[in-house]
Amino acid sequence: MALLVHKYGGTSVGTVERIHRVADRVAKAKGEGHDVVVVLSAMSGETDRLIRLAREVTAHPDERELDVLLSTGERVTIALLAMELQGRGINARSFTGRQVGIMTDSSHTKARITRVTAERIKEAIAEGVIPIVAGFQGINARSDVTTLGRGGSDLTAVALAGALKADRCIIFTDVDGVYTADPNVVPAARRLDRVSYEEMLELASLGAKVLQSRSVEFAAKFNVPVEVQSSFIEGKGTLVTREDEDMERVMVSGVSGDRHQAKLTIVGVPDRPGIAAKIFGPVAQANIVVDMIIQNVSQGSLTDISFTVPRADLAKAVDLVQRIAKEIDAKSVAVTEAMAKVSLVGVGMRSHSGVAAKMFEVLSREGINIMMISTSEIKISCVVEEKYMELAMRALHSAFGLDAARVGA
Repeated sequence: MALLVHKYGGTSVGTVERIHRVADRVAKAKGEGHDVVVVLSAMSGETDRLIRLAREVTAHPDERELDVLLSTGERVTIALLAMELQGRGINARSFTGRQVGIMTDSSHTKARITRVTAERIKEAIAEGVIPIVAGFQGINARSDVTTLGRGGSDLTAVALAGALKADRCIIFTDVDGVYTADPNVVPAARRLDRVSYEEMLELASLGAKVLQSRSVEFAAKFNVPVEVQSSFIEGKGTLVTREDEDMERVMVSGVSGDRHQAKLTIVGVPDRPGIAAKIFGPVAQANIVVDMIIQNVSQGSLTDISFTVPRADLAKAVDLVQRIAKEIDAKSVAVTEAMAKVSLVGVGMRSHSGVAAKMFEVLSREGINIMMISTSEIKISCVVEEKYMELAMRALHSAFGLDAARVGA
């Protein structure tokens, strides 16, 4: 039969009763003859609780120590599920990220996986044991505990599936698949049966919460079939897989919104070679992700440079950019917090023209001002005021025919 990797998120293991349900699913898959590896998140809300606890101790927790603290959440759930399965007479064993050989770099709180050995997992499977693995965590070259950032358990599951050459990685979560938009924002959103790695990567990086973007990147690189299913209801989910011709026939596959954006503008920047490197080099070294960048036309010898960063990194970014502005003799730094990014995604954009023009027309008709624009081969994003994000998403979803049933939805 198949080798399956199951991943269960925080809501799926949020109570002991829900852990019982997870055990039911795992036992059923094992009873059908499959080999099963399980990856678990911490209980819903636990990671946030631990972060609050750390900040009660100090306003700026050391990131190495924060990783040690945050890694404890998953240890609770893996032990509980292992006990539950053992109580049913099923051979199961819990493993931490360290024990299964998830090696990372040393970027604490947002580490990247460098390799996965998975030797103990292979041994357990050969012995008929169900391995229960702590998601979200690994170790660096110094054997320090690291964590993989928000949604890191998805990455753990996909990385293990790749290392084990699993037949499928199934992400069980609180939704029943990938939708054309967030149903909480766009009630007419539709579930997709299939979505390409590229589309899912764009949707995840643009704010869709179904899968962590790095997990999709990893799945695409190692060709791991990923299926998103609901932990709470039976039925089909969404398969994330390679692009095919049917996907290309649809102009736009989804609309995404990300309200967690902020904009910084460095005013009066000397317009000379090397200035951009002096600004964005230190920002990159501080592990602050920059998204859109716009440089105004030079006025005399000065220009303005605007860029967006995640709002969670804004305080760190402002302190750093203000120091940089002084070093390069810029006039000032302006900050705008209440920003959002609205995006259209679809591999069909490669073969359909006029998508951008139609998007701008729709937003104009709704009286929504566009502040920044970025494009890729299969994506168009606009930065707007946060208060207009939901209106923009609903209008675009309707204008591009996503409210109606479509092939594969």
